[in-house]
Amino acid sequence: MAGGCQHEQAASPVQPVHPGDEQEVEHATAQRITGRQIGGTGHPHRPQAGHQLRQGGDGGHQHQADPAPGPAGEPGDHLALPAQVDTGHPDEGHAPQKLQPHPPKCHLTLPAVPVTEPTCASAIVTSRTVFTIVPVGTVKALLAQGGLHPHFQPIADLAEGHSAAHEALIRTPAGCPWRSPDELFAAAREEGCAVALEIECVRLALRAWMALRPAGRLFVNLSAQALVTALAQADLNLLLTLTEEAHLSASGVVIELTEHERVRDIATLEAAVARLRRHKVQIALDDFGDGRSSLRLWSELKPEFVKIDRYFVHQLPQHPEKLQTLRALIQIAQVFGSTLIAEGIETEDELHLVRDLGIRLGQGWLLGRPAHTPVARAQPAALAVIDRKDLAVFPERRRTAHRRAAVPQVLREIAPVTPSLSNDELLQRFSADEAAHAIAIVDEAHRPLGLVSRTRFVTQYAKPYFKELYGRQSCTLSANLSPRLLDLTADIDTLTAVLTSEDQRYLSEGVIIVEHGRYRGLGAGEDLVRAVTEARIEAARHANPLTLLPGNIPITQHIERLLEAGRDFVACYFDLNQFKPFNDLYGYWRGDEMILLAAQAITRHADARRDFVGHVGGDDFVVLFQSDDWETRSRQALSDFNEAAAGLYDEAERLAGGVMAEDRHGNLRFHPLTTLSVGAVQVPAQEGGHLRPEDVANAAARAKRQAKALGGGLHRDALQPRHPTLAGDALPAN
Repeated sequence: MAGGCQHEQAASPVQPVHPGDEQEVEHATAQRITGRQIGGTGHPHRPQAGHQLRQGGDGGHQHQADPAPGPAGEPGDHLALPAQVDTGHPDEGHAPQKLQPHPPKCHLTLPAVPVTEPTCASAIVTSRTVFTIVPVGTVKALLAQGGLHPHFQPIADLAEGHSAAHEALIRTPAGCPWRSPDELFAAAREEGCAVALEIECVRLALRAWMALRPAGRLFVNLSAQALVTALAQADLNLLLTLTEEAHLSASGVVIELTEHERVRDIATLEAAVARLRRHKVQIALDDFGDGRSSLRLWSELKPEFVKIDRYFVHQLPQHPEKLQTLRALIQIAQVFGSTLIAEGIETEDELHLVRDLGIRLGQGWLLGRPAHTPVARAQPAALAVIDRKDLAVFPERRRTAHRRAAVPQVLREIAPVTPSLSNDELLQRFSADEAAHAIAIVDEAHRPLGLVSRTRFVTQYAKPYFKELYGRQSCTLSANLSPRLLDLTADIDTLTAVLTSEDQRYLSEGVIIVEHGRYRGLGAGEDLVRAVTEARIEAARHANPLTLLPGNIPITQHIERLLEAGRDFVACYFDLNQFKPFNDLYGYWRGDEMILLAAQAITRHADARRDFVGHVGGDDFVVLFQSDDWETRSRQALSDFNEAAAGLYDEAERLAGGVMAEDRHGNLRFHPLTTLSVGAVQVPAQEGGHLRPEDVANAAARAKRQAKALGGGLHRDALQPRHPTLAGDALPAN
């Protein structure tokens, strides 16, 4: 029930029990309160959500109920409190715990309890039937009660599969109003005890770790403020001293700096980190890249570990730009001497890619979830990925140049003029700036009004009587008042649209470049043409513009990766038979359809996680298979294409089984229907050490030619030693 606490008297002879009171009750009554039998295993009543029962003291078992909140109680209902039941006897060292009383949040009565507001409380029932109620309404009360406990999540070695470390994560007791650590720390900040909470979490983690003594390092979280405060109060020094006294080396402790707020005083933080390192404690930066992290902080502190924010790992196979970011972070880590830890690994494909990027450590639910006790190795599903011999296929950024903002490349910063400038003054401006192909006219807010072309203006000004008649008039007289505007963030596709538009004045005048609607500069027509041409050429080298499959450069890079990693693979070179006669007869449009059909058939039968598919150019494709069943996949691709390709012919040619067309020598002859051939070369792992990518490409191209000479189908060829005369057989440039 919302609102304040209502005191309601139940119709029961039993007197109210307030927090901090002790009330002797019968076992049956205690059973009704806790929803469990005391000293037995029966469950006459299912406890409400949040009820926790511990039997046999600290060494017993815990039974955790559904964490979802239960329905609100009504006056007179029996209250199922989160309870601890101790069946030991006082003389056996199991005296009931007496908790600190705290101002009550509601009026409790036994055995009928009027519940008017949810509360977090502990109830202890022993064989002496002493029932103590302590509500936890504040974080400070929770700290005083000591109900927090740590869980440990493994940080796995992605090369070997064992747990290299564990991160301590705090958990709240059952029935608390703060369902998650985030809620708990938010409440602590409101109460002004966030630092005390952080230090207590570190203390609990160290104490539990010392008791368990697992292998590997322990990562504990501290904000920069808490770290500086803890050292100033000697709290952290005391904790580290305790670890040393317990023969637990502090070198096994890593302080993980959380970056929930930007660090302002780096010098003070550096001094604190230096003190920790004197204890041989190591430092980690948490969630690097979440928008609040600082590259300067990384550079200044030079932490031993940097945890990459889970954003860059989530759905990594579908986001090539994230892979490029991870590659950049790997390079930065090498410069600063830090070890990267990839957070948030939840799928096998994510783990496969992170492993093959060379990131040595990882954390996430696939590797292991937080638990009461540390684990020695990653979970079986993760180990299966770690033990895999095949190399992950990196996602490629397709048509990268089309997405990238291209306008800054053509920007010319030429000062604009206002409509108040006369034609005579405009002539002086052109004379003073020989490089200005045009000058823009803007209003007082720097919004474009028009564009004056140098060529057009000088031609008009040179006419008889122009100076006398129009020299003192506004320069808008000679302006194009409807110029083409380009936003500064426009990409290559937008520039291409300008080049192909009906209005070709941009070739002489150029365009006006704006940012948020305000003038930034000009772009010349020749610069636009050059930018588009260069972008198309570069894009074709990385991705074929028709099929969007990776081009020559990514193909070569992937062959290099396979050779360097010492992996077994098969290089298959696919090529179309009788494609030229088809293309000559039906034209380039239907020819493109045939090439797309081949691309679809090949990619459909390749495993995207293991097999790399590239488009060399024209009707040539390369597949780098790691799948063991590569031959079956290749033959299925041939069969699917050959069947579908016939459908691109007109009915007459299809029924005839081919077309009459000129061959390469100009002779008219019959050409069968287009089919697909493939030449295959197996590259054993032991051969990779002395091979170059062009060696593999040469061998695959040679096998492809032999397949075509045999009339199509699949042909295997042996890998031959490197030979200088075969250099021309390597992958051609697009």
